[in-house]
Amino acid sequence: MSQPADLVDLTAEEQRVLGALLEKEVTVPGSYPMSVNAVTTACNQTSSREPQTSYDEADVHRVLRALKERDLVAVTWQDSGRRTLKYVQTIAARQDWAPDERALLTVLLLRGAQAPGALKTRTERLHPFLDRSEVEACLARMATAEPPLVIQQPKRPREQDHRWIHLLGPVEQAGGAPASSARLDPAVDRESVLAAGAEARDAKVRTSYGAVAASYAEALSDELLDDRQPFETWLLGRVAAHAAHPVVGGPVVEVGCGPGHTTAYLASAGAEATGIDLTPEMVDQARRRFPDGHYEVGDLRRLMRPVGAAGWAAVLAWYSLIHLAPSELPEAVASLVRPLAAGGWLVLGMHCGSTVRNNPTWFEHEIDLDFVFNEPAEVVALVQGAGLVDVEWYRRGPITARGETTERLYVVARKA
Repeated sequence: MSQPADLVDLTAEEQRVLGALLEKEVTVPGSYPMSVNAVTTACNQTSSREPQTSYDEADVHRVLRALKERDLVAVTWQDSGRRTLKYVQTIAARQDWAPDERALLTVLLLRGAQAPGALKTRTERLHPFLDRSEVEACLARMATAEPPLVIQQPKRPREQDHRWIHLLGPVEQAGGAPASSARLDPAVDRESVLAAGAEARDAKVRTSYGAVAASYAEALSDELLDDRQPFETWLLGRVAAHAAHPVVGGPVVEVGCGPGHTTAYLASAGAEATGIDLTPEMVDQARRRFPDGHYEVGDLRRLMRPVGAAGWAAVLAWYSLIHLAPSELPEAVASLVRPLAAGGWLVLGMHCGSTVRNNPTWFEHEIDLDFVFNEPAEVVALVQGAGLVDVEWYRRGPITARGETTERLYVVARKA
């Protein structure tokens, strides 16, 4: 998808009119282009529309003229019988939407916020998505476009799935309340962690983790024992089994290993595991607590291939990308993918959300450390953009018994 220079900003009436034109062009091509009367009927139909409207022809004609002035619709004359002025939409071509993107945006324009499952069902006449995962992949791609076309909404009470809205103009929730979007309610600026520059941020990370290294290791070095984190131990067990595979197996590395306990867990499960961390004090803790392991100081953005192997069988960034701004993630992920062997796995762990949390204290030490949260759709799109395949992602809630307060995201993907 080639990106448009500017994203349009449509009123509610313009959204409904363009949505109707986009829909009818595909579902009833024999009746397209459309007269003002036909567009009015399509806008006000009682099925597949949320909310219901009762526009009159004068309303619709006014909107069509305004859209024509912005080159989002065009007019044509048809001479069948009485000479009639008819309209066609041009927004899809001007914005260079792919067919799957166009289908999802059409439904979002006509029906407001929708969950991926509903979008799969409601786009069947517009585009043949094979399954829900294809819908989610397309949404992820549009969410990370520049500028973004869609955004994921927070779950509402009793909702099982996140819903999505378009970013082509204000969107109303049921009851008339505006849905949150980048236009109506600007998100937290997650690039703010780079306000003083990347080097200053890296220095804060090293200093903060250096200050808490001993306390951190004392508190968390045994967190993978005694089934305290069942999902994480299951996933790490899969990584160890992959590393032992006779064809695609090999050494694994954990970047941002901290006090080394996750690397040590992999080693205890049979993997040839190495740990790398930016903070010397953390590496000292790892070497002291797990003397049989291999730990070294290093930067994940400069990860090298293992000695004696074509590449890593797995690279784990286990909560080690959580201090980077979103703009830094593509390069960071690329640096982790580059030294992977063919068939190797990239495994990511991070906090879910769209915010930045500053910790002024940690383990009773005064620090200054920002934690950046990331939405699953953004991370999945990022991993897919790095050329990885067979992408799996998992979102789990906080384990309150451990004092957790955030949802967690884990992503596994394979280098072809």
